Amino acid sequence: MASASNLTGRKVLIITTNYGTESDELTSPAEALRAAGADVTIAAPEATSVQTLTADKDPGPEVPADATLDDVDPDAFDALVIPGGTLNADQLRVNDRAQGLAASIAKAGKPVAAICHGPWLLIEAGLASGKRLTSYPSLATDLKNDGATWVDEQVVVDSSGGFALITSRNPGDLDAFNAAIIEQTAGAA
Repeated sequence: MASASNLTGRKVLIITTNYGTESDELTSPAEALRAAGADVTIAAPEATSVQTLTADKDPGPEVPADATLDDVDPDAFDALVIPGGTLNADQLRVNDRAQGLAASIAKAGKPVAAICHGPWLLIEAGLASGKRLTSYPSLATDLKNDGATWVDEQVVVDSSGGFALITSRNPGDLDAFNAAIIEQTAGAA
């Protein structure tokens, strides 16, 4: 089994849209996971780059997509990361393939991580109800209405329901978010 600082042999999927993902919420987890030894795949609807944004408005770096959402097999991954960004999350939550990937990875008992507006996808994938989690504060009502217990904490890990759900509020929480993803991915079977 991989240790918390050594994810060699672990494969992590990050799903995003091709426009509007919060820059740091995509690049920081990818870099932290790669530094810990994980093989990270960034998948988007189209096999082009991802135009990130900073604070939902200023252009951030373009990040290459490694695969399309349709091309990835959820069974090939040990964990899933869903970055935020209002535009990204709003598009991702209505994408049937993104919903299916999230649901499949959770059903297999593997960690699912979502930050900022990313938990919108959890609602649509049927993964929020009954969970204790956090998000960007504007999603609190949506998550509560879906049956989740929303809390205002830096990072929340809820291992109930057969899979670990890791959530954080915003880019200021990335260090704790990344550490929790690494820890949960190292412990995944």
